[in-house]
Amino acid sequence: MATTPAAGTQATTPVRGPRTGVGFRSDRGPVLAAIMLCIGLVALDSTIIATAVPSIVRDLGGFSQFPWLFSIYLLTQAVTVPLYGTFADSLGRKPVMFFGISLFLLGSVLCGAAWSMPVLIIARALQGIGAGAVQPISMTMVGDLYTVEERARVQGYLASVWAIASVLGPTLGGVFSEYLSWRWIFFVNLPLGAVAAWVLARHFAERVVRRAHTVDYAGAALLTGGLSLVILGLLEGGVAWPWASAQSLVIFAIGAVLLGAFVVVERRAAEPVLPLWVFSRRVLAGGNLASLGFGVLTIGLSSYVPTYAEGVLGTSALVAGFALAGFTIGWPIAATLSGRIYLRIGFRDTALIGSVFVIAGATLIALLTAGSSVWATAGAGFVVGFGLGLSASPTLVAVQSVVGWERRGVVTGTNMFSRSLGSAVGAAVLGAIANATLTARFASPPAEVAGRMPGDADTSSLLAGGHARSIDPAVAEYVRTSLYDATHHVFLALVVVAVLGVGALLLMPRRSERMGQKDPV
Repeated sequence: MATTPAAGTQATTPVRGPRTGVGFRSDRGPVLAAIMLCIGLVALDSTIIATAVPSIVRDLGGFSQFPWLFSIYLLTQAVTVPLYGTFADSLGRKPVMFFGISLFLLGSVLCGAAWSMPVLIIARALQGIGAGAVQPISMTMVGDLYTVEERARVQGYLASVWAIASVLGPTLGGVFSEYLSWRWIFFVNLPLGAVAAWVLARHFAERVVRRAHTVDYAGAALLTGGLSLVILGLLEGGVAWPWASAQSLVIFAIGAVLLGAFVVVERRAAEPVLPLWVFSRRVLAGGNLASLGFGVLTIGLSSYVPTYAEGVLGTSALVAGFALAGFTIGWPIAATLSGRIYLRIGFRDTALIGSVFVIAGATLIALLTAGSSVWATAGAGFVVGFGLGLSASPTLVAVQSVVGWERRGVVTGTNMFSRSLGSAVGAAVLGAIANATLTARFASPPAEVAGRMPGDADTSSLLAGGHARSIDPAVAEYVRTSLYDATHHVFLALVVVAVLGVGALLLMPRRSERMGQKDPV
């Protein structure tokens, strides 16, 4: 299964031996289980905190700062992904994975012990830095251990982990907050993470040919700083400060300068932290652009489908989770089936078939009305999830399959980074669309509710958990209608993203899609 690295390159391959070799199927099972557990922890910490926010704010204060609990985790995870991918090719998968797990668990301890909101935010940043290693290295290890034929099935397993986490996360967060303490949301990571690390230490072995390396410190600093500023500007623009304010202009300008300097440095670096060739090959460029769109679609649906179900349709939080379950169930089913399809017709054509389902499902969601049923919402989400399963899995396998072992970490990290960046950008842009709609609606209410509208309250919380009964019925109805308009505009934007994703997939050459036909990357 391993390829022979070119002369002078770093070789990072699994050891094949009679007892410790991960090349045998008897050892791949425990390793895959540990990988799934690691990914599950990272996925859970992305969603489990949502329902615990009221308890956290009650204990620590800082209501105006709590959005940073989400954005800082997303930001630090996104900007570190490409760095870890490069380090995995140089140092090996195992040490980078252990480093990420250790940071994630250390951040979990600090989160659970936090005594103020600023401390909790800093601890969440540390968690995100660790999570930035766990996700891409997990995918890289899967690429190392499994053949092209097997990866679709394994990708289905990994997608099911995200599906389960997205459904169970908010529920577990509520259970911990109500019956134990919100701090156990983070403390529970410790035994589970320790078990995963122990299994990997015992069953995953690799042979790394050591040689002297030139660490690209300048490139790493410029990439991290530039991306941090750009994503920060996208996340907080229109929220913490106006888009056209001096703060936004300065942040984006400095971020652009740092990224421009990064490109210059990488052209001259002996061992660039993010080689520019990952953007120059058609199969890699197309795959990364498609993953950017997958990130936008995922964050958009997971954020606004529950908001629509609970705030517009008037369902409970549990039923709103069911509305999203269709999306999370469809993805792993299609990801598992995609392997049989792309082995026959190729990676790109399989992904294009998936894009048809994505566009159809996104259109169905955009056609939902204020009187639609939860079943219709879940059904439309299932179609989108099924399409993403057919598109995302072949895309990732394609970018992994056109490079050798010594480059798989960086291409996998870049692909995961593109998806994380899509989530960050999507959260900002879609949030701006929703906020602009609500601001416009609240600025000019009809005469019968004028003067009785809430000021800066969270609109979705006004209609959730029975709170609508405590406000004027006319105001509640106007807020519900406004929220429908906001989510509808978000869903229309997702249709546009789904259509643009087809163009990204068409960049991928057909000759690189089939086994044995590789781009000269």
